[in-house]
Amino acid sequence: MATRGIGAKALSERGKIEVRPVKPWEEAGLSRAGKVIAFLEDLPITAGKLAGQNMKLRPWQCEFIEEVYAEDGKGRRPVRTAVLSMARKNGKTQLAAGLALCHLMGPEAEQRGEVYSAALTRDQAAKLFQEMCAILAAHPELDDRANIIRFNKQIEILFGDGEGSIYAALSADAGSKMGLSPSFVVYDELGSAPNRDLFDALDTATGARDNPLMVCISTQAAADHHVFSELIDYGMQVEAGDVQDPTFHLTLYAAPQDADPWCQETWVAANPALDDFRSLEDVERQAAQAQLVPSKESAFRNLILNQRVSAVARFIHKAEWDRCNTIPDLAQLSDRECFGGLDLSGSRDLTAFVLAFPNKDRSFDIKCQFFMPEANIAERSNEDRVPYDLWARQGFITLIPGATIDPSYVAHEIVLASQTYNLQTVAYDRWRIEDLKRELGLFGGNVPLEPFGQGYKDMSPAVDMLERCVAEKLLRHAGNPVLNMCAANAVITRDPAGSRKLDKSKATGRIDGLVALAMALQISCRHEPDHLPACLVDLLSSD
Repeated sequence: MATRGIGAKALSERGKIEVRPVKPWEEAGLSRAGKVIAFLEDLPITAGKLAGQNMKLRPWQCEFIEEVYAEDGKGRRPVRTAVLSMARKNGKTQLAAGLALCHLMGPEAEQRGEVYSAALTRDQAAKLFQEMCAILAAHPELDDRANIIRFNKQIEILFGDGEGSIYAALSADAGSKMGLSPSFVVYDELGSAPNRDLFDALDTATGARDNPLMVCISTQAAADHHVFSELIDYGMQVEAGDVQDPTFHLTLYAAPQDADPWCQETWVAANPALDDFRSLEDVERQAAQAQLVPSKESAFRNLILNQRVSAVARFIHKAEWDRCNTIPDLAQLSDRECFGGLDLSGSRDLTAFVLAFPNKDRSFDIKCQFFMPEANIAERSNEDRVPYDLWARQGFITLIPGATIDPSYVAHEIVLASQTYNLQTVAYDRWRIEDLKRELGLFGGNVPLEPFGQGYKDMSPAVDMLERCVAEKLLRHAGNPVLNMCAANAVITRDPAGSRKLDKSKATGRIDGLVALAMALQISCRHEPDHLPACLVDLLSSD
């Protein structure tokens, strides 16, 4: 094999480095995890206040390694996917680089292996490559076996453990990743990925390997529907024993959602290296700024406390919304009195039809339907960074044939709802309503419709009622993922008098479902009290 790349060392100069007869990870009696730890602790630190010293894994790092590389009774590693989530600046990059080298040329290496690091952009992917190169430059014994191709951000192993193996840095903004056969993948900051395409391509490509491993190291994503959030939620189910999956491991360092964000104990929960190689002074500085500048609080919670919080302040607190995710008994809703909210979209956007069923205990059961054009659904998913295509396959979105919303499909569902339930009225935004009314007439549907203004006058009481129902756990929305997305995206604006409305122009994404829900709840209170069920009379009188 010839060396390649500018500045590469010729083959004739290879193999002249004095090699230790027994490397630390070759010592007798070490477990598989022990060999990985020994290899990592033989690597030099290349930057920061500890530069020049060898890595010394902390107990929390050793615990992660021991759980991921534990063997079963047959000498195999069961774990195929490992997730490590913690706040920024806790040594993720150096740990990821060390693991990549371990699988490339250390005790976990295999002949002709393929090791990849993945990241959001090519520049971010290059950071891990640069860290690996810096480690090799400071470790002559390993560097002698490696040929670095800087132009392509690749590393080849010329001889010894992992001979013929190759490492490459990949990014989500690059081309196709088909044809890869990874033995090891480390995905850096998966929580920042715009979509799940690169993750899925790498995850499904490992099938040809005997014992592959993917390690995802990242702070949390802001949204529940993000692939990294799904991995964390799945890992928590595994930890709780609700799902039996020995191939999956989760290590999560995150502050509880209801913890005091300005308390040092809260910081420790998300920063295992705090006051070690994670600067306590820096966290104190950022906390002080976040307390004084409200716009910085969300970023502090996400990046420093590792909470699943958007950088934009949410209208509805995630913990409160999640407490309302009880699943209604849909079979019991037949012929029940209900009120509808309809948010018609533009020709290519999301249309929402939400029904609210009042209960005697002042709560509401919620049933949602969402519609989108079928054409270009994959492209729309990528544009909005939302898995519309997946939700459509799961039945949460009805895809309408063609490139635009055909109002006849929506009208048919509204008529069907009026025949199935005791539908009192449907509140609607006046946008495109004439097209819908025409289609309702063609179906012969006698559905009562009521206009609902989208300005402060009409929306302010609707926002108030929605907020109170969520805070008092008076909703059962079943955790519908499309409605969850709308709730996460929603922001409000105020007029000079203090009235509030849901503002689509200021939202971080689509909020149509939450607008329809707010209208459905508020329209239930527009009827005269003598026509209202007792639960709504109580709700009104409580005002």
